[in-house]
Amino acid sequence: MTKKWVIPDIHGYSGTLKALIEDQIKPSRNDTIFFLGDYIDRGPDSKGVIDYIISLRKDDYNIRMLRGNHEDYCYGHSTMKLFIKNLLGITIRNQLKKEWFKYGGKETLDSFHISDVHEIPPDYITWMRELEYYIELDSFILVHAGMNFGMQDPFNDKHSMLWIRDFKVDLEKTGFRKVIHGHVPVSLDFIDLLISSKKFDFIDLDNGIYMQNKEGFGNLVALELTSME
Repeated sequence: MTKKWVIPDIHGYSGTLKALIEDQIKPSRNDTIFFLGDYIDRGPDSKGVIDYIISLRKDDYNIRMLRGNHEDYCYGHSTMKLFIKNLLGITIRNQLKKEWFKYGGKETLDSFHISDVHEIPPDYITWMRELEYYIELDSFILVHAGMNFGMQDPFNDKHSMLWIRDFKVDLEKTGFRKVIHGHVPVSLDFIDLLISSKKFDFIDLDNGIYMQNKEGFGNLVALELTSME
């Protein structure tokens, strides 16, 4: 029986990702692995995470990848057309860099052994640009952060898919499918409750892999959609 694995925010922890896939879930090439975004920032090896996922695809594993807000920020920052000779341009670039560094951007640059986002090799920027915003399955909608159900058609609001933090699912607008997302870290106990209980119309899988000094947090989770384990 083929399996469908969902893996949320990895945030630069390439060693943890490898251990999860190779030692724990051990997917076959008939399985599909869905990644919910936020591959970069905070952790020590963002480049290694991307390289590993690319290697899985080259090795004929079925991979589908969503864009997270951290990739969105990095991609947007890297493609801004700012003139260094322009004083305002320098100011804006410095502000963006300071903001990105607050949420782990420096660790991402360090993993590439560079000091500026514009030095990231083009292949990686293209990889970020081509990431999907959402994935529709028979029983689930996969998205990084959530959806804006205040809109008539929440599938038109891509910004919310990457950045929203609070939302109430309108099942009629999802075709009566649960929303599976990451983005907001929650405890392992709450993740277990979301998976085991039928009263929730969403499942948040982000356990805050970088929050290793907080009880109940600091892990990378994989959910298998057939068994719901």
